[in-house]
Amino acid sequence: MDAAAEPTPRLSFVIPVLNEGETLDTLYAKIAATIQAHDLGPFEVIFVDDGSTDDSWARVTTLAAAPPPVRGLRFRRNFGKAAALAAGFAEARGEVVFTLDADLQDDPEEIPRFLEKLDEGYDLVSGWKKDRHDPLEKRLPSKLFNAVACRAGGVRLHDMNCGFKAYRREVPPTLKLYGELHRYMPVLAHAEGFRVTEIPVRHHPREHGVSKYGWKRYFKGLLDLLTVLATTRFLDRPGHLFGGLGLGASAIGFLILFYISCMKLIAGVPISGRPLFFLGILLMLLGGQLISLGVIAELIIRFQRHDNSSKIVERIGKP
Repeated sequence: MDAAAEPTPRLSFVIPVLNEGETLDTLYAKIAATIQAHDLGPFEVIFVDDGSTDDSWARVTTLAAAPPPVRGLRFRRNFGKAAALAAGFAEARGEVVFTLDADLQDDPEEIPRFLEKLDEGYDLVSGWKKDRHDPLEKRLPSKLFNAVACRAGGVRLHDMNCGFKAYRREVPPTLKLYGELHRYMPVLAHAEGFRVTEIPVRHHPREHGVSKYGWKRYFKGLLDLLTVLATTRFLDRPGHLFGGLGLGASAIGFLILFYISCMKLIAGVPISGRPLFFLGILLMLLGGQLISLGVIAELIIRFQRHDNSSKIVERIGKP
């Protein structure tokens, strides 16, 4: 069958790969078996090799050479999961796009449940690793991270960072992924007005390879959260973000200086040379700078022309 006669896939699977050569054959077989068992129609699997140093690309090449609908993308070096997902999204042709990790901890048998949830009217369905088979030192920080990120991002999910997700075709093009922002795809989609939900999924223990994540990803994640908040919830009102931070810093600085002044007047405690005094002044100055930055950002936004055409999903009536 030539390329022109190939049916357009209903489902696309975008799978980032980093040194997971031992699992790719099994993963593809499980996806294909689930698709066939539930008669889910034509599909494609897009493996994105993010600079692997093992035989991952050789396995992708072998899979792509056989009749199964497998395609592969290979990066020159490791650019990160966000870049891999963005590249895969750009290649995906399916009506529904799935993402899942290549380490076999996600179970492809869950695919029909994701589709059922999408049929309820949701645009993005995220997996929730309710019974997670990871060490305690990995689970506890993840719970804290998810709680902070979901509350700040305005999305009610238990597991923001689960790699197993399903998207309607119109969702991925709106997600501007770079750096480490793949962790916040539900927040980014929610900010664009898409309906986001989650379902509990089975999570298997890792049998091959090693985890690619360490403690430093949580520190990066908190910094990325500030980026997400600035570019979603506060994109059209940066004065609220910087002004709020500035007022908070100024308030703390004022209370410190007020306390020191009272101690001087009541108890005669000297002010000069006290670290607390300099901290109060520093916070007052920082607060003033942040408020000024917020005002400047508001002025820039005020004179920009906003294009709201991408937010319109339906039109009715003649112009």
